[in-house]
This record gives sequence, structure tokens and C-alpha cells, in this order.
Amino acid sequence: MRAFFGGRKNRFLRYINNMHEAGIYRRPMNSASPGKTWLLIAPGLALVVLTAHFYRAAAWPLVAASLLALVLLALLRRRWVPALLQACLLAGATEWLWTAFMLVQQRTALGLPWLRLVLILGTVALLTAASAAVFLNPSLRARYAPG
Repeated sequence: MRAFFGGRKNRFLRYINNMHEAGIYRRPMNSASPGKTWLLIAPGLALVVLTAHFYRAAAWPLVAASLLALVLLALLRRRWVPALLQACLLAGATEWLWTAFMLVQQRTALGLPWLRLVLILGTVALLTAASAAVFLNPSLRARYAPG
């Protein structure tokens, strides 16, 4: 390995250490925190699908609330953001279950099959609720910790 780098790796590490000691370069306090931001894909996707559901139903205040939750997810790093997003995602899962119940009632009254509808919307509700559990990850807790 040393033959490949030719000693450049050690010079680079010394350079970074010197910058760190001089106060020019600051290492991240928690190196695990920035590397786990990919975990936010699941709640982000769940909020996008929930926003589309509210948009189709023309529930404009809920569309605005869902988009606000997406902005909070992406930009703010406050201690209360994960709890608020977990509550939004669990409420969204409840909305999916309520929608499934209402559509099953309609399809039953019309004599149409409803099993596939229950499987699909039940899976969407389950994944929406499971995406709330992402915020229990220690690295995401560190991301939203004060400081």
C-alpha cells in the first residue's frame, strides 16, 4: 500500500492534523451522525406519498402540513423534530387504514373485490408506521440533538 501511495497518504494526514491543531479544520464531533442521513429516505418517501394522497383528496391544509413536515425533516436539526415527525407518520398510517376501511365499505356495497385493496393499503400503512421507527436510530438521535 505504501508503494502505491508513495508516502503521500502520510503527508496528507499530517497536513490535516496540522490544520486541526491550528483551528482551521474542525473534525465532525460525531462521525456516525453525517453518515446515516440515508436513513431519512424512508420517512421522506412516506411523507411524499402521504402528500400525494392528500393532494388527490383536495385536502389543502393537510398537503401544506405534509410539505412542512418534509421541510422540517430536511432542514431543521432540533430536538423536537423527530417526535413531531413520528407523530405525523403515525397519523399518516392511521389515515391509510381509515382510507382502506372506507374504500372496502364502498367496494363491498358495490359487490366488487376488496382483498387486493386491503393488502396494498395495509402494506402502505405498515411501511408508513415503520418509517417512524427510523428516528430511534442512535445516529439520527445525534443528528437532531442540540449543540
